[in-house]
Amino acid sequence: MTTDDRRRAIGSVVAVAADRFVIEMHGGTDSFTVVGFDDVHYVARLGSFVMIPAQSEYVVAEIVGLRERDAGGGGEIDKAGSAKFLDVVPVGMLPVEGGRFRFGVSVFPSLYADALYALDKELDRIFDTSPAWEKSSGPDGGDCVPVEATRLRILEIGRSVVFEDYKVKVRIDEFFGGHAAVLGNTGSGKSCTVASILQELFEKPEEHHARGATFVVLDVNGEYHQAFGEIANGGVIGVDRLILDGTAAADRFRIPHWFLDLSEWELLLQASERTQVPILRMALGLATLFGGAADQQLNEIRNHILAKCITQILSDESPPGAKETRILGILQRFRTAEISSVTIGDKIAVSYGNMDHIEDAFDYLVGDDGQGGYTIADFKLPDYSNSPFDFESLGDAIDLALLYEEAHGNRQIRDYCSQMVTRFKALLERQDYAFLRHSAADAAKDTAPFLARLLGLSAMHGGHVKASQVVIIDMNAVEDEVVELVSAVVARMIFRLLRRADPRSRFPVHLLLEEAHRYISSTPSRYALDAGRVFERIAKEGRKYGLFLMVASQRPSELSKTVLSQCSNFVVHRIQNPDDLSQIRQMSPSISEGVLRRLPTLPKQHALVFGNSVNLPTTFKVRSARPLPASDDAKIVDLWFQEAGRRAGIKLAATPAALIDPGEDPLA
Repeated sequence: MTTDDRRRAIGSVVAVAADRFVIEMHGGTDSFTVVGFDDVHYVARLGSFVMIPAQSEYVVAEIVGLRERDAGGGGEIDKAGSAKFLDVVPVGMLPVEGGRFRFGVSVFPSLYADALYALDKELDRIFDTSPAWEKSSGPDGGDCVPVEATRLRILEIGRSVVFEDYKVKVRIDEFFGGHAAVLGNTGSGKSCTVASILQELFEKPEEHHARGATFVVLDVNGEYHQAFGEIANGGVIGVDRLILDGTAAADRFRIPHWFLDLSEWELLLQASERTQVPILRMALGLATLFGGAADQQLNEIRNHILAKCITQILSDESPPGAKETRILGILQRFRTAEISSVTIGDKIAVSYGNMDHIEDAFDYLVGDDGQGGYTIADFKLPDYSNSPFDFESLGDAIDLALLYEEAHGNRQIRDYCSQMVTRFKALLERQDYAFLRHSAADAAKDTAPFLARLLGLSAMHGGHVKASQVVIIDMNAVEDEVVELVSAVVARMIFRLLRRADPRSRFPVHLLLEEAHRYISSTPSRYALDAGRVFERIAKEGRKYGLFLMVASQRPSELSKTVLSQCSNFVVHRIQNPDDLSQIRQMSPSISEGVLRRLPTLPKQHALVFGNSVNLPTTFKVRSARPLPASDDAKIVDLWFQEAGRRAGIKLAATPAALIDPGEDPLA
């Protein structure tokens, strides 16, 4: 042992077990404070570390208990003469001279080995957070511009509550190179923590800044624009705010409905898998034909379906009168210039209980021996191709698809699909879905401009450059079912883009999911059948394509277990609910029970960080966010006790009747 080590010895090991040691502190002191050769050290804080020399390495042990035993036989404890003990658990090994910290203990200390307090330089090695800076490189790995530019390697996120004035840091590659979760009860500081981390990242004082970062924030509470205003004003980092309020206003966020894929249409119309989904898929394929260039093809398909449907009725065993009534009923709501009550009415007319011209009807519709007429040989319904079409025309397409099924003998299909049809008609009228309804004539098919804005890109010199590093989709004004749909569509479109990128994983994107339990819950919501499926796939596969999730939630027990299980870093604020605590315990088997027991009593702005980006779980006070997100608590005393006649702190606006859901109390 070196001379310096002897000077910082605080006690000796008096008991050794495989999972726990006992250290008796040196006598002659009435507290657990030690004046070392470099500073004053309070060495008996729960969660702090001691270093125990063992051959050429230190055994790093975490303090989990403190106790004291009186040395005399009198009444009161003699503070100076009593024996003081530390209960510690071994966590890993640290070489004495250089080298990296590693988990697990391969060499156990001997009895009466000295226990030392930890120095800051040893804490840096334990947490592997040095150096903080490194020289930047160019896009090809060579020199950059300017050549003296630096980049961050680690990020300070707060200060330790165990080690005085010690900065808690995370390794940027590991923290942002995997999925992360920020968890805690409401009011514990989650939003401020997220804002603080991103502010620290983007406020790097010198070149290079994190200009290549892309954070797409699904902000369901409208909190984050305020937090990033000053960053944007500095001109170094761009912040774009897309406001979704459900309307079709030109300055609001909108999604053309043909950008939705089949699964999202199923979610939107709540189509059941067994009967409604096949009709919906057929209708979406037909809807793509409802356009100018496809009019002729669409008319041929309409004639084919009508001809098949009518000939199916003519061929069944129902009475002639019933056949005529059913056919005329179809032609009243669905007809073409070629097939209507005018063109075939006399051929299906019933006279004295007989349909005398039924053969003429067959010849007209399908031709002689099935040749000619209006049927199409080897007919195949078109596939959905995300081509533009008017939202309203999907109703006609659904009707056409139902008619096609009826033409094949499925006479109950219209009843089976009535719920889906009713929901579609409701979406045509609902004001909060105006953001989705587009006209095919005034929007482009290409998704590139939409995705470029979504990812903070601007077209330049035949390519794209970063214009905004933070893109906030403010969804505070819409209901949960809209949030679910929009979040699923945005995540799926970004994921598909990154999966097709070549080379892949060269444009990392982080999706910040605020209040994530609202749309990626462990159980399907009442709005969606399986909205969280896209996020679960991203959680499992997104890393290899450069798409990462940052999940913020106050109810970890309600979050998708698949998403949480794929998170490699956690920042946990105060958690009090037993179910949530149990979920945290399952996610972090390496954390001691003593640390977990402190979670219910963590003060505001304090958190526990653990995962790949830190070597050991650490409790810290989060760096203050400046400015704060718009999530301040209401100042009840200030707002209650006031002079007479003060203007109310809320502005009421008239609510259009169309915005009130049926059955909802407009005053609630």
